[in-house]
Amino acid sequence: MSTTITDSDGERRCHWCSATATYIDYHDSEWGFPVSDDRRLFEKLSLESFQSGLSWRTILDKRENFRHALHNFDFNKIATFTQHDVERLLQDKGIVRHRGKIEAVINNAQQMPALIEQEGSFAAFIWRYEAPKQPLKEPPVSSTAESVALSKALKKRGWKFIGPTTVYAFMQAMGLVNDHAEGCVTKAHVELARKRFTPPRSLSDLG
Repeated sequence: MSTTITDSDGERRCHWCSATATYIDYHDSEWGFPVSDDRRLFEKLSLESFQSGLSWRTILDKRENFRHALHNFDFNKIATFTQHDVERLLQDKGIVRHRGKIEAVINNAQQMPALIEQEGSFAAFIWRYEAPKQPLKEPPVSSTAESVALSKALKKRGWKFIGPTTVYAFMQAMGLVNDHAEGCVTKAHVELARKRFTPPRSLSDLG
């Protein structure tokens, strides 16, 4: 099976875009472009945790509902959530109502202050695990040495629902690796963005 499709506009894109028209804008403007904003990184990792066992289409369709329910993924606010908030979210039909995942996102938000104090920013910590700049593997993989290492590092810090597969999907989306298929119209744009991007350095890197 080809790793790309030709869409109605004549452009070739990664084959997974054929699942729904909703994917095209996400693919063209977000997926794979490097991100250094702590809130956006926390949002994406949280949404990947909610996706576990589900399709990304389900999560993408509910993304605005998640943002509304979780204060636009402001981790400082989420960290203050109580059991009352958990019960409130479990009644929200606009999001994925899974107690373990909801509690994991709250727990992970509570781990952020210590991580930021030690590393300088969440982004600086995350970008230490950037994948080597290499071609897309065939067939596509679900995890890598880098995603395994980042998953272990986060779990060591008390994070939950962040296995290697979840972390690798996060890395693909946030630009830590360019997994757009060969021939995809967006691959070169992502590669250029990655070349121009300067990863933030952690305090431990600065000595």
